[in-house]
Amino acid sequence: MSRTSSRREDYKSRRRRQDKTQRLLPFIIVAVVAVIALAILIIPSLAKPTTDVSQARGSSLGNPNAPVKVEEFGDYQCPACASFFVNLEPQIVKDYIDTGKIYFSFTPFSFVGQESIDAAQAAYCARDQNKFWEYHDTLYNNQRGENQGNFSIPNLEQFAQNLNLNMNQFKTCLEGKKYYDQVQSDYNYGVGKNVNSTPSFIVDGKLVSQDALVQTIDAALKAKGK
Repeated sequence: MSRTSSRREDYKSRRRRQDKTQRLLPFIIVAVVAVIALAILIIPSLAKPTTDVSQARGSSLGNPNAPVKVEEFGDYQCPACASFFVNLEPQIVKDYIDTGKIYFSFTPFSFVGQESIDAAQAAYCARDQNKFWEYHDTLYNNQRGENQGNFSIPNLEQFAQNLNLNMNQFKTCLEGKKYYDQVQSDYNYGVGKNVNSTPSFIVDGKLVSQDALVQTIDAALKAKGK
């Protein structure tokens, strides 16, 4: 075969490979996009912590006789609350709850919308089966925007089923709005404490923001000689 013929065959071969790649390119792009989308949905949930429930007491954690009392006001649809859950709550649990320094309680302050109210009711229904903190964590691990339908009643019931709750009991509680008045009362209680954003915290009666939480806890412990 002459050099010219060889070059012509090489050129045709390269063109065939290029044509094949171009035909496959749209499918490759779709596959990559699908993988990225799946990662966006899965990885955040895997990355977020799960509360150590060994010291759970209803919607509180720790020793009730701890020297300092801390109460969190949060909305399950609040992005800043989810950020606290991921970034600071594990430190609070490790440094202050597990060591017996604080007694920590969660109170829903449901102001973002109906899904916040429904999620708070669902968490209380889970508390009836001693699964408040597991459900609390599930809600934050599945937070996907505000009032987008992610905390619809069917989804809230699916979360409960995933936690192996008694579904007859849970559905009766949630669909019967057993804790609707309680969630409204919690909101009014927070307003009465001058809570106007989430997450907010009361440390031994003092209202503070997330940024001042650790400093305020340390000051309260120091004041009590702890």
